[in-house]
Amino acid sequence: MSGNEQRHLAINEITNRKPVPTDEIGPLSQIWATDVFSLSTMEECLSKNAFKAMKQTVKTGAPLDPATADIVAAAMKDWALGKGVKFFSHIFYPLTNITAEKHDGFIVTNSDGHAITEFTGSVLIKGEPDGSSFPNGSLRMTNEARGYTAWDPSSPAYVMHTANGATLMIPSVFVSWTGESLDKKIPLLRSNAAMDRAAKRLLTLMGETEVDTLNASCGAEQEYFLVDAHFANSRPDLLLTGRTLFGAPSPKGQEFDDHYFGAIPERVQVFMQDFEDKLFRLGIPAKTHHNEVAPGQFEVAPYFEGANVAADHQQLMMTVMKSTAKAHGFMCLLHEKPFAGVNGSGKHVNWSVGNSTQGNLLDPGSSPHENLNFLLFCGAVIRGVHLYGPLLRAVIASAANDHRLGANEAPPAILSVYLGDQLEAVFDDIRTGNPSDLAEAGVMELGLAQILPFTRDPGDRNRTSPFAFTGNRFEFRAVGSSNSVSGPLIAMNTMLADSLDWIADRLQTELDAGVSQLHAVASILKELMELHGDVVFGGDGYSEEWHRAAVEERGLRNLPTTADALPVLKEQMIVELFERTGVLSPAELESRFDVYAEQYVLSIGVEATLAAEMAKTMVYPAAMAYLSDLGATVSAASLVGIEVETLAMKVVAEEANALMVAARELETATAVHDFASVEEHMRYCADTLRPLMDRLRAHADALEIEVADSYWPLPKYREMLFVR
Repeated sequence: MSGNEQRHLAINEITNRKPVPTDEIGPLSQIWATDVFSLSTMEECLSKNAFKAMKQTVKTGAPLDPATADIVAAAMKDWALGKGVKFFSHIFYPLTNITAEKHDGFIVTNSDGHAITEFTGSVLIKGEPDGSSFPNGSLRMTNEARGYTAWDPSSPAYVMHTANGATLMIPSVFVSWTGESLDKKIPLLRSNAAMDRAAKRLLTLMGETEVDTLNASCGAEQEYFLVDAHFANSRPDLLLTGRTLFGAPSPKGQEFDDHYFGAIPERVQVFMQDFEDKLFRLGIPAKTHHNEVAPGQFEVAPYFEGANVAADHQQLMMTVMKSTAKAHGFMCLLHEKPFAGVNGSGKHVNWSVGNSTQGNLLDPGSSPHENLNFLLFCGAVIRGVHLYGPLLRAVIASAANDHRLGANEAPPAILSVYLGDQLEAVFDDIRTGNPSDLAEAGVMELGLAQILPFTRDPGDRNRTSPFAFTGNRFEFRAVGSSNSVSGPLIAMNTMLADSLDWIADRLQTELDAGVSQLHAVASILKELMELHGDVVFGGDGYSEEWHRAAVEERGLRNLPTTADALPVLKEQMIVELFERTGVLSPAELESRFDVYAEQYVLSIGVEATLAAEMAKTMVYPAAMAYLSDLGATVSAASLVGIEVETLAMKVVAEEANALMVAARELETATAVHDFASVEEHMRYCADTLRPLMDRLRAHADALEIEVADSYWPLPKYREMLFVR
């Protein structure tokens, strides 16, 4: 059966398909976190002293006694066995955007040959995967392969149910035999600790006498596409790269704005309910779901959690999302730009900082101009983004996200801060020393008796800003949908720690000189805004005027591609930042650059090779078959004296020839391997391979429009985006 015949059969099957039935699930109160070894579960399973120690570790990061680990291990094993578990795994987060796991059985045999179950504290604490078989930037070589996983008790263990059975999953860090971090979790924990130390120091200087452990929190809005598996499995590009390398625009796209927040398709709604029930069992607080802007695009957003747990849950969410979609006959696409011409997908990371004694330190309250702690913490963020905006761009850099950033659908690659009218006025007053009337929130009156009045926000929203204040948190909007949130959180926590220390140094000096606290804070914030206020921008981040002014007048950096952004990780200022805060050693930071650079060139290389192959083996044969039949039709018509317009033949022939020329040129370009450095290789990918791929795509997409539908072998946009 030809590709186009399979395509049309798939359309018929999909349009007649009913949603996959799912098991009846009880109310939220009955299923919430039932598969999680949570604190409430521990309280039931552990002795009073063991539970108290575990709670202290979870809440404050306090060290745990090895004897307690033995008690916890025994209770964890019994709890898991009661759920039908036979295997456990230390799940960890290597320098990719996916998870890794090695499953071990609880089973051992005794001297009599009988099978028994065993799980000790030492086994819970440490596992030993191969350290050289994961991306590590030369921190581990094949002849120096040892690496360890180590239990992270601050993130709860859980049971993962799959068609293959149930496994106890133990969140862990991943470290080399020589002590370097090989993962995304260790730097996240270190960055949170650095932020906690700096914040406590500043709050103590501000006169706070009780300061509990501070933690960053994260709520990530996850966007994704769903494509029927029949279509996706017929697209080699979706299977191997996550995006369509070819595809002409659908006659109808997103221009009517009729998909956004529209009625959720029935199949998708059933998938969402099944997916979220699985999340609830795992203690992941999925709170919101809806249609996104592009057809076939959707969003799920969890409630705020502590940064470490939120990062673990984000990785787990992506795993569950993909497996659940597959069970419902979909492929879940997390690529940032799977379809050209329609909006791509991001992962807006909402981030704030707080504790149990001072609350959310990025909440301005009703009088932000009088809330000194808030002003200092908000000012620290402003300084951090101004100094380390290029770092924020680097930690979200990937071949996939390059398609999206600055494409008039996502924030630009220039990092700026949006504060809203009220806060911007407050900080302008601080800079100028000329107080003005504070913008009031006001009450929304619609003139309709049945609509109750409600308080509106004092500032609008700005969807073009990459880093926007949204009431009581900052929203990092430039993060890509397939990204781990750990990288952005590490960068934000670290830049905040650095800025809080900068503020604390100045505040200490002022207070020691006898300056009052109020005048000291005012002086410090004025200096901060004079030095770093240029990063605050409330206008249209998509406009050409902003791009020009940001670079030429404000000195901000525009880093449009990964080849531009990743070298930031090697700059001395960034090396010193991570070393000074204790988040990453120079060797660990260099390893990140090497790994991410390699991932970029490999991604572009796979795409380029596949694009040339698909052009030669799928697109060109379809065009030639159509051209041959079209020629036969023209010849037959001429024999009976009928004149047939032959422009279509000419267009198809020219585009097909141009396609093959472009494919051969791309093949030749991908064979180049002689590069002096990885930076040069990245530059080649960005400046040579990507434009050649775009050129090849233009010819393929032109042929899709000209070649008869019955000849075309690849599922089209109008089918993948609209057929449910």
